[in-house]
Amino acid sequence: MADLSLAVAGEARIDWADAQMPVLAQVRARFARERPLEGLRVAACLHVTAETGNLVRTLRAGGAAIWLCAANPLSTQDEVAAALVVADGIAVHARRRVDRATYTAHQATVAAAGGAGPHLTMDDGGDLLALLHQPQGGAPVDGDGDGPDPGARPPRAPELIGGTEETSAGALRLRAMAARGELTVPVLAVHEADTHRVVENRHGTGQSALDGILRATNVLLAGRRLVVIGYGSCGRGVAARARGMGAAVIVCEVDPIKALEAKLEGFEVAPALEAAERGDVFVTVTGNRDVLTREHFERMRDGAILANAGHFDVEISLGDLAAAAEGPAVEVRPLVERYVVGGNRLHLLAGGRVVNLAAAEGYPASVMDLSFTNQALAVEALVREPGRFAPGVHRVPHEMDAEMARLKLASLGIGIDRLSDAQAAYGRAWA
Repeated sequence: MADLSLAVAGEARIDWADAQMPVLAQVRARFARERPLEGLRVAACLHVTAETGNLVRTLRAGGAAIWLCAANPLSTQDEVAAALVVADGIAVHARRRVDRATYTAHQATVAAAGGAGPHLTMDDGGDLLALLHQPQGGAPVDGDGDGPDPGARPPRAPELIGGTEETSAGALRLRAMAARGELTVPVLAVHEADTHRVVENRHGTGQSALDGILRATNVLLAGRRLVVIGYGSCGRGVAARARGMGAAVIVCEVDPIKALEAKLEGFEVAPALEAAERGDVFVTVTGNRDVLTREHFERMRDGAILANAGHFDVEISLGDLAAAAEGPAVEVRPLVERYVVGGNRLHLLAGGRVVNLAAAEGYPASVMDLSFTNQALAVEALVREPGRFAPGVHRVPHEMDAEMARLKLASLGIGIDRLSDAQAAYGRAWA
């Protein structure tokens, strides 16, 4: 913890966010009545923000004991962490700007969940489940490489029921574990819910990534060339909002379908090496590694700005950037490091970590309302329906996703039409 005296300020931030999260508040009230998580241990590795504070309080209302650590060493709001400790007695192991050793130690402590191991995990990058499935004494979890035995659980968490995953990068990592026969429990991939894709990825990332870039640099985007690398739902949101602020947007993609989509939506599409010579601001949104490397850095113009809005700190190759630079980096503004490459000044934001969280405040609370409601309902489903999901990574059930959208619309005072019986029957006839 940074400073427990920050708790009052943290409480104010959590309350502010809570007022913009009406759907999660409804779930919290029901959880308080029904106590679906009574006696269960939840280990959560999430960004410790005001919005996360309201999710944690929802789980606690449902009867869970919670251990919480940060999913990024730069994203923790220290005042929120303090408020959760002081007001709620949550075991929070997070502090902004900790070193890597402390960061990984926090994860190990939370993964232990008091020594008995968790019943449920909540991940933003797959760290906890990967840690829990690490072999002890050199023996793999499944023992023979043919997949986990029925009922097998990792030795570090013998009572593990399942988990949730917030990001595409984390789901990719967990699916790779499942393909190797290492994942012993079901995981619900919250990011694959349609509500998550539309609300958080496109609108949340689109707005908050630019917010982080502007807070860190105070530059005018109008008239600049902004290069978006990756045109999934997050990249699409960044591109649309950058164009709305007057930037000339270039999209780089490896998927021909997404590249065609970007072109038909009015964006210039070009290979990344070509865009490197022309761009002023670069935003990586891929969830993959080494998206910008030395070859790109050496072609960039003086004053280029480098930001990552994907996941982890691997999309921009920091090793290549340091190797190409003429001397060490210089911090010219908070969270802005200047590297000189071939005589040109390149500016890296937030150490290559997720810029909307490290340089700004992450997603607006109204966006996280749906994502964290998804998280709460997902862990409830894992507990209430233990036989429904086999070990592996699963999408959130459609009926849960649709109900959340209806609740959100209702909170906004919006009603929609429903199919008549005749229309529903007509649709079923062609199914």
